[in-house]
Amino acid sequence: MTVVIDRATGKRRGEREPRPGPARRLKNGFHKHWYAYAMIAPVAIVLGVLVLYPLAYGLYLTLTDATSLNTARTIGVNEIDATYKFIGLDNYADILWGPTAYDRFWSHVLWTVFWTAACVTLHYGIGLGLALLLNQKLRGRTLYRMILVLPWAVPTFVTVFGWRFMLADGGIINSGLDFLHLPTPLWLEDTSWQRFAAIMVNTWCGVPFMMVSLLGGLQSIDASLYEASEMDGANAWQRFRYVTLPGLRSVSTTVVLLGVIWTFNQFAIIFLLFGNTAPDAQILVTWAYQLGFGQQPRDYAQSAAYGILLLSILIVFTSFYRRWLNRNEQQLAI
Repeated sequence: MTVVIDRATGKRRGEREPRPGPARRLKNGFHKHWYAYAMIAPVAIVLGVLVLYPLAYGLYLTLTDATSLNTARTIGVNEIDATYKFIGLDNYADILWGPTAYDRFWSHVLWTVFWTAACVTLHYGIGLGLALLLNQKLRGRTLYRMILVLPWAVPTFVTVFGWRFMLADGGIINSGLDFLHLPTPLWLEDTSWQRFAAIMVNTWCGVPFMMVSLLGGLQSIDASLYEASEMDGANAWQRFRYVTLPGLRSVSTTVVLLGVIWTFNQFAIIFLLFGNTAPDAQILVTWAYQLGFGQQPRDYAQSAAYGILLLSILIVFTSFYRRWLNRNEQQLAI
């Protein structure tokens, strides 16, 4: 066997050079892509200041007993030092399996999961129905689209306050029900009706986004697929099942994931609709706010722990959701 040696380098031809170390690879990457690093540096700095630092500080607070009574504060000209202590995972233990764990955490988890599932299902179902209608050739279709997008375009606080006035005892909804000699629910006082009202208002606000997204997906489906299915004798349901839904798969997976994350963390609607008057209608994010800023003394540590648990739940859900989607796509490819 003949080995060819390069006279210039003294190395065997075809011999692989040793892989450089991490520091060397980082330096080479910086020299090669310095312009890209320069472009993303401002964004990275802003994200670090506005997202990573608060997240890290919040995680630290969960390991303490910090409240409004033992944190550093200034009263007049007097500066009071912080006296809170490091207590490890005691906050998480108290939240998850403490003596009041069900009333303070698990009951809100169950309601938040139900609220999210109900709202996202209604968002998708109603949004898909409206998108299918607006995808047809109708007179005044542009006007209909503009009207249906208005609930999404109007600021959330305006929409919620409008619904709050309509759902009040003397509001237009109860007045209309009373005129028809029908029962007038206590929308803003009774727990069951509070939850129903919250789902109704959130559905009103969330359907337009789902409708616009799905309408864009419908318009991207090749019309020849429908023509071919009609030639094969497929009826309307079969075309919807075997052409429309598969064509919307990529859009649907994205908007459903976004809908779950947004609805799970939907603070504005619950807070603006009920404030602090509906403890049993509070979802996790509004309950965390209540603990940290809506009571005295303010329990910063417990509120931060709720935030970390919220983040953990969403990370776990997103991971399983993406894994489930990938598994389904692999089965379809086979």
